[in-house]
Amino acid sequence: MKTLSFVFGLIFLSAYSAAQAPEVKFIADTLVVQADGTYEADPDLATMTFQIFSQDKDIKQAYGNATQSMQHIVDLANQNGLKKEDATTGVLTVTPVYEGDRKKRARSYYVQGNVVLKIRDFSKIGPILDGSVEDGVADFRSLAYSLENEESAKKQAVADAMKRAIGRASIALEQKGQRLGALRYMSLDVKQLVGVAQLQTMQYVETSTAEVVTSDGGLFSHKQRPPPPPMPPPQPQKIAVSASVQCAFQIQ
Repeated sequence: MKTLSFVFGLIFLSAYSAAQAPEVKFIADTLVVQADGTYEADPDLATMTFQIFSQDKDIKQAYGNATQSMQHIVDLANQNGLKKEDATTGVLTVTPVYEGDRKKRARSYYVQGNVVLKIRDFSKIGPILDGSVEDGVADFRSLAYSLENEESAKKQAVADAMKRAIGRASIALEQKGQRLGALRYMSLDVKQLVGVAQLQTMQYVETSTAEVVTSDGGLFSHKQRPPPPPMPPPQPQKIAVSASVQCAFQIQ
């Protein structure tokens, strides 16, 4: 009697476990394949960013100096053939500087803003950079290279990834005498690597005794070396866009 009850309990437990177990789905006649694709191109757009700054006891003077500096960058852009819409000027912000004054009176005013230039002719980068740095009107922040038509590059990368996926799936099925059927499922991920080059203005500290020359009389004369020239703009590198696809094909 105990043995019968034990067997009945096992049957009931097995039935209960089967009912609680999740259903396992299997898609027959389906091949899943994953592939990556890339597209490389030379950048055709450069973005230069300048920071405008000015500080003075008189708020009007500080704001006027900053406005003049911003206009100078815009004039440099116009002189080098940039279109009006390729120069974007930000809003100038004014910040009072108190410096611990108990009466809460501003000792000076700090005005800052930014100018962003879009350049398609890379030969114009050097003249614009030299003109801004030599006059000391702004602080050059960054130079970024990119693609103006990013969507087209992404499509090229996706097409390359899909071509690789179809090719791999077709070769795999040919080994078994089968053919590739319709696409049942696909996931897509696109990533872009933008070539960014940072170039900032540098202040060179003049040294006092760069060269020492001894005369016949035993006296020393000191000759100062000139400061090194400004750094040239970095050369742009190719921009690579990558795409990854995962496809499920029907097997015929």
